[in-house]
Amino acid sequence: MAANQKKSSPNFSVMSQTEVPTGRNGKHKAVVTMILSDLDGLQPGKAIRIPLEELDDSKENVRSALNRAVHKLKIEISTSTDEKYLYVWRPTDGQRS
Repeated sequence: MAANQKKSSPNFSVMSQTEVPTGRNGKHKAVVTMILSDLDGLQPGKAIRIPLEELDDSKENVRSALNRAVHKLKIEISTSTDEKYLYVWRPTDGQRS
């Protein structure tokens, strides 16, 4: 670096790379984890019914987060909604949503 050039200060804070979190814990993690846990023990032919008023975000955003999680886990689910609930279940043979 030339003598007449001064080093600029960073625009953002700096931290050790070893302290950087590596997992993504989005704002939907809690609800998605609870849904996946309930799905794990769900009997065939049954669906989980989640009140929309209990979601911290829109049903669309929660469904998107759930969709990302199940694709990552390579499991198949189906979802549906009405004016009060989000329904989630594992499809049986020949049943898709």
